Amino acid sequence: MTTTFEALLPGTERALLHRVAVAQSEGRSPSFVGAVVRDGAMVWSGSRSCVDGHAPDADTQFRIGSLTKVFTAVLVMRLRDEGLLGLDDPLERHLKGTGVGEVTIAQLLGHSGGLAAETPGQWWERSSAALRPELSDVLGERPSLRTAGRGFHYSNPGYTLLGSLVEEVRGVSWAEALRSEILEPLGMGRTTLDPVAPHAGGWAVHPWADVMLPEPSVDLGLMAPAGQLWSTAEDLARFAAFLAAGDERVLASASVEEMRAPASPAGEGDWEGSYGLGLQLLRKGGRTLIGHTGSLPGFVACLWVSVEDGLAGIALANATSGPLTAAVAADLVQIVADAEPRFPEPWRPLPEAEVDEELLSLTGPWYWGTYSYGLRLGPERSVVLEPLRGAGRRASFRALPEGGWVGLNGYYAGETLRVVRRPDGSVSHLDLASFVFTREPYEPGDAVPGGVDEAGWRGL
Repeated sequence: MTTTFEALLPGTERALLHRVAVAQSEGRSPSFVGAVVRDGAMVWSGSRSCVDGHAPDADTQFRIGSLTKVFTAVLVMRLRDEGLLGLDDPLERHLKGTGVGEVTIAQLLGHSGGLAAETPGQWWERSSAALRPELSDVLGERPSLRTAGRGFHYSNPGYTLLGSLVEEVRGVSWAEALRSEILEPLGMGRTTLDPVAPHAGGWAVHPWADVMLPEPSVDLGLMAPAGQLWSTAEDLARFAAFLAAGDERVLASASVEEMRAPASPAGEGDWEGSYGLGLQLLRKGGRTLIGHTGSLPGFVACLWVSVEDGLAGIALANATSGPLTAAVAADLVQIVADAEPRFPEPWRPLPEAEVDEELLSLTGPWYWGTYSYGLRLGPERSVVLEPLRGAGRRASFRALPEGGWVGLNGYYAGETLRVVRRPDGSVSHLDLASFVFTREPYEPGDAVPGGVDEAGWRGL
């Protein structure tokens, strides 16, 4: 029997709206919008406002600040996938005269390029872009503060460089590349560089009194790839679905998965996690969330995706500070995950073409020294090697066309697992990055590095 649940349960919807209501009240935000995505579709949105009968909805634009960086990172990954650049290429190979030395494209994506966090001069988020007409005005005389690759240091100018890189390689503006390569294919027609009604106004709320002040909304100019965009909960729901599964029209799932992998530690801050290629990574409540936070004067935003749960949480507010959008977006995911846990896929046997006796004969227990491991067969002739007890290195491996497997994660990522045979064709052992796995622990005659004591096992 198959059962499909598209809408959320009434109790779940009430819990979600209660969380948004508490966030708007305690965060003293003029308005607050929350939304939940499940299995690629928005299944709930709710809002609260300080004006009775005038709450925003999922089609109301808010400024999303640094969430813009994820879009810029996707544009760069598209260039990589087309063979127009390499992530390990120095930026200067494709964008001349920046003065940032050998900083690589990957380091800029992961904020480990050592660049300054902000631009010189007036704060770019509240000042005219006319003050920074050239990259030299964005970077200043000392663009690098530390050695590239030595650690995480969040850099807004770094994403200006990536936006300029997109323009240089594509031959069109960053805005045009964004529109044609991401927004149009994903149907994100309400994501724009400038506000388009209906949109929220940005406000500063007095820290000691219940009064407000309008915040300026400036064009960021060259800094646009770091934080320019306006979007809606409905559009961000579409983007969340893309970040969870990829979309061949924009970026293949394998490349999106690469973006989600840790590229550098997050360093100091109020969230625990790491940073991928344009994505923040957060561990909370036993699950991994990927996405990004965002803020500009008058607005705060967050999008978190739990790929494993098939869920995403979106939180948008129009106050400079106060609303905890990052916490709320994570809580929206947790509320649904706890109240309506995802049904696992039905167990199904592997396709007949993927199974043969030779592969089956390799499954089961193997020993690295005295450590016991199990080798399990997966789809498309993949395998998983995992400890049978205690701590150990678990890894998944993808089958190689020429035979053997390549590690996909953990300690063995990129390493080759291969079967070593005896002269008669029988299996001697498994070799994994020089580690030998045998069918028995220290069996005499086995290819154990250093050999096996001839006296064999003994008692006290």
